[in-house]
Amino acid sequence: MLLHADQALLPEGWVRDVTVEVLAGRIAAVGPANPAAKMGDIKVDVLLPAPVNLHSHSFQRAMAGLTEYRSAGQDNFWTWRSLMYRFLHQLGPDDVEAIAAQVMVEMAEAGYGAITEFHYLHHGLGGVSYSDRAEMAGRICAASQATGLGLTLLPVLYEQGGCDGRALTGGQLRFGNDLDGFSKLIAGAERHLGQLPADAVLGLAPHSLRAVSAASLTVVEAMQAGPIHIHVAEQVAEVDEVLAFTGQRPVDWLLSHAPVDQRWCLIHATQMVAAETRALAACSAVAGLCPITEANLGDGIFDAASYLAFGGRFGIGSDSNVRISLSEEIRILEYSQRLGLKARAVLADDRSVGRVIFEGMAKGGAQAGGRDSGTIAVGKWADLVALDCAGPDLAGRRGDRVLDTFAFAGDDRMVQHLWSAGRHIVQDGRHVARGAVRARFGRVMARLAEAV
Repeated sequence: MLLHADQALLPEGWVRDVTVEVLAGRIAAVGPANPAAKMGDIKVDVLLPAPVNLHSHSFQRAMAGLTEYRSAGQDNFWTWRSLMYRFLHQLGPDDVEAIAAQVMVEMAEAGYGAITEFHYLHHGLGGVSYSDRAEMAGRICAASQATGLGLTLLPVLYEQGGCDGRALTGGQLRFGNDLDGFSKLIAGAERHLGQLPADAVLGLAPHSLRAVSAASLTVVEAMQAGPIHIHVAEQVAEVDEVLAFTGQRPVDWLLSHAPVDQRWCLIHATQMVAAETRALAACSAVAGLCPITEANLGDGIFDAASYLAFGGRFGIGSDSNVRISLSEEIRILEYSQRLGLKARAVLADDRSVGRVIFEGMAKGGAQAGGRDSGTIAVGKWADLVALDCAGPDLAGRRGDRVLDTFAFAGDDRMVQHLWSAGRHIVQDGRHVARGAVRARFGRVMARLAEAV
């Protein structure tokens, strides 16, 4: 397959008149435009590396719009979590597969080239395991197979209800595993992933410092060689609990007690002090930012300005999937900095804001997902997204202004084509399986309408 782009964002910057050759899912060649275009070659206006969505809980997509009311007193993350636990009682394996497929279609149409699924819904009601302990993981894999979107699967270890080791209760029982059960879950997930194309990746995720003991964190880290993700310092109450139990703030404790390196992605890290921000930026881990969800849940504002100034790596995920929009994640990340600092173009350097965030999330997301992508370069997986400049907003725009217009004046409808490891799954703005996936999702949503 040959792609001809009027302009493309390459590792060295913007280049005009580029041809990209794709073979066996990988980029085989990048060079000057080929004037002898053949039948079947594809011409696009703007070609970009398609970022990895580095943090998703797919099943929560079905909750979107069901929790935007006041329950009692001051609503916050913890009241939202209680509603989420109630919602869990309605979901079975078929539902999870249908919801995940819809999420993947929406992500592809938004411009994401792959998904990293932080997967913690493992068991049936009351915590009873399915005959296949990895049944739910298999359903995530089935959704990836049906939609063609590349998958990094992160089975989650969730063993306790808090730092004091209290037992799991209620909805948490569907997440729970001890180390032996988790080892079996990992083996089952690996078996299911083996049915997917070669770009599928297996990692793991100790849920948080509240949900996993220090002893287990050490054991889990050595279980396999893939990516390791963990929720950390998302909420003030979480920071207070970890501080009271360990004498250290969460990020400080994690960097002091775990071998945090390029395999690790610290999700949220919203509640850091300056010393933690500098320390996280100095290591080779990725900060996993989820601007839409963090705004929706009232988490707070990640200090991206300082973190980037210290050279920190980051990526972006859609987390609760209350709204799946790549362009809007970029917008909210920058706008949150502007609101906090009362300034403009906060994250720009010699590049524009849109380009700084887009290139950062593409490289950081690929690292966090353990996926050999993130740039348009020979040997990388062909995770590519093409924007359509036919509309008035992008007419005549070049270089960084394309990304700024996409992020701040446009939306994901500008996405024209998307390839995930060379699979051409979005064509003329629509996912190739949209109709069937959407119909199945609609049936699930109709049944769940009164679940919360």
